[in-house]
Amino acid sequence: MNYPRIDKYILAKYIKTFLLSLALIIVIIITFDVSEKLDRFITHHATFSQVVVDYYFNFIPGFVNLYSPLFIFISVLFFTSKMAGNTEIIAILGSGISYMRMLRPYLHGSLIIAFIVLILGNFVIPHSNRRLIEFEEQYVKSKATNYYSNLHFQSEPYVQVYAESYDVARMRGHKFCRERFDAEGHMIQRETANNFEYDTVQHKWNCSIYTLRTIDSNGIESFQHESQILLDLNIEPKDFNLLSKRIETMPTPELIQYIEREKLRGTGLVKEAHIELYQRLLNPLAIIVMTFIGVAIASRKSRGGIGMHLAIGITLAFGFIVFMKITTVFATGGNLSPFMAVLLPQLIFGLATIVLIYKAPK
Repeated sequence: MNYPRIDKYILAKYIKTFLLSLALIIVIIITFDVSEKLDRFITHHATFSQVVVDYYFNFIPGFVNLYSPLFIFISVLFFTSKMAGNTEIIAILGSGISYMRMLRPYLHGSLIIAFIVLILGNFVIPHSNRRLIEFEEQYVKSKATNYYSNLHFQSEPYVQVYAESYDVARMRGHKFCRERFDAEGHMIQRETANNFEYDTVQHKWNCSIYTLRTIDSNGIESFQHESQILLDLNIEPKDFNLLSKRIETMPTPELIQYIEREKLRGTGLVKEAHIELYQRLLNPLAIIVMTFIGVAIASRKSRGGIGMHLAIGITLAFGFIVFMKITTVFATGGNLSPFMAVLLPQLIFGLATIVLIYKAPK
């Protein structure tokens, strides 16, 4: 079955306008970004190829993924307003094509872009973010901290780990404590060490001034003291390194595993990880929502023309972005679930889209 000519016409405008607006914005953003960071690139001796390949090639996918709903929205507003101004929409509807039928190529275009964004967000951009962060730490920002204090997490069920301080580069820390509890919450074992350092050869921890306190079922305590001992604590150096927990650098399968592990560890990072996961999975829906809002607004022929449509559209887009940020804050620091924080803005604006399309002139 051949794709109808009118559908090809609208779909081509949809894709071309989006790509053109995206290219123009990227050029503008990169121009300003280069002017801002040029001194740092020169100071840190970053070569031209490193700046282009390692930085901007990895910067662009994340930028496209983050702002694609806005670019789609503006693109749809622009070319649809132009069609309405040229009475093309009136001609399409006058030829016997219904308004809902006219929306089909818009749906197809939004599904294509949404699918691309879905793949980028879940599999491509995490790798790009990792290389981008590595470049920024070396050539743009100050070196990331390698020293942490007051670390506390759950290494396995009923086992709590604490360290007063930890040096990532040297893989050693100070004032280590591990407590093991039974199912009823009673402590059955407590280990402490003044200093602990990871042995990369034997993959064990070298602990000094080590004490093991054990409490049996009868409440009788026993102690073991060692000035120096090599132990397998079932803990890896990365467990103490907060930099390894950059969720934006994890592909989605790895992020899901990380969420399950953080639930066990109880580090308080589960909400942020869940928000990141749901944003990757649900944000492509925003492209479909913003597409149809744009059509519903721009298909009305007004005296203000494209300018009026852009003013109304940008206001709505800004409200959508602000609403998304607000719900994210409520999920992070409040009682709103991460899933609802991501879904709620799209659900509300999706309902608004239905109302706008219903009231659009047909």
